[in-house]
Amino acid sequence: MIKNQLLKFQKGNAKLDKSIHTFSLPAGHSCPFAFECKASADRKTGKISDGADQKFRCFSASAEAVYPNVRQARWHNYDLLRDLKTKKAMMNLIQSSLPEKAMKFRVHVSGDFFNQMYFDAWMDVARANPKKLFYAYTKSLVYWVKRMDDIPKNFKLTSSMGGKKDTLIEAHHLKYAQVVFDEGEAKVMGMDIDHDDSHAFGKSKSFALLLHGGQAAGTKASVALSALKKKGIGGYSKK
Repeated sequence: MIKNQLLKFQKGNAKLDKSIHTFSLPAGHSCPFAFECKASADRKTGKISDGADQKFRCFSASAEAVYPNVRQARWHNYDLLRDLKTKKAMMNLIQSSLPEKAMKFRVHVSGDFFNQMYFDAWMDVARANPKKLFYAYTKSLVYWVKRMDDIPKNFKLTSSMGGKKDTLIEAHHLKYAQVVFDEGEAKVMGMDIDHDDSHAFGKSKSFALLLHGGQAAGTKASVALSALKKKGIGGYSKK
């Protein structure tokens, strides 16, 4: 494959170790089960549209609104994948695009598994690379549940609370992550807070994530984020 026909991967962001390579799709547009965090940036203008039932804005949509190059890279990936008609073709594209020496991948800093075939293609990629570790947060729980007995050991999945299919989490005893607005909220729930994804790829227990990313002005989420930043524990900036 020529270079512009390959998918784009990135190295870890401010929150993640640089040894982690990440893969993303456009926020909201590729998230069929988003609910409480639903937001998307217009492909051309970057203008954000928030979901009617949103409790907090998806941090990835906020990034796409600010950085056109980020938005373009994610749409590049989405366009290439949606053009493919078979699981094998998707698997081959992902496999061909993997950074050769990378050993750990976060699948979807932005976006989600947008259909069953795409989910299955990633599982096949993991099987083909048993020495590499893959992990993902997902609200596309219907695709996961259909393959409950066939998830590769080197692909660690965490259900993301706040989606349209949350009932599947309890029904199938799925590991989950819950976004909280402050440390006290996590403490009341008896949950550890994961600041660097180590719980996502390295532990089996459910956990909390602190609110981060740009939030709509005047919302409870915006007030909570400001409070976290004043404490120096929220936002995950490059500092």
